[in-house]
Amino acid sequence: NKKAFVELLFWKSPAAVREMTEGYGSLQEGEGASRRRGPPWTPQEEQELRELYWKYKEVEGEDVIAAILARLPGPRRTRRQVVKQLVRL
Repeated sequence: NKKAFVELLFWKSPAAVREMTEGYGSLQEGEGASRRRGPPWTPQEEQELRELYWKYKEVEGEDVIAAILARLPGPRRTRRQVVKQLVRL
């Protein structure tokens, strides 16, 4: 890679360095940073998340995120994914 010196000027994750050394596109599906990402949020899931948040945000003595996770339909989401999506919304 003749332009690797430019790549070295910026901070890299171990997955990005591996891809640089082994060739771009060498990471298999499910490796590196993409492994940690869940499936993308659909508009219906986003709407359901908004509704659940507004429903449970005022409940005293209950963890809002735990209540949302228990009632959120679709693929299983982690607590971190739900919090990140709520912040984004």
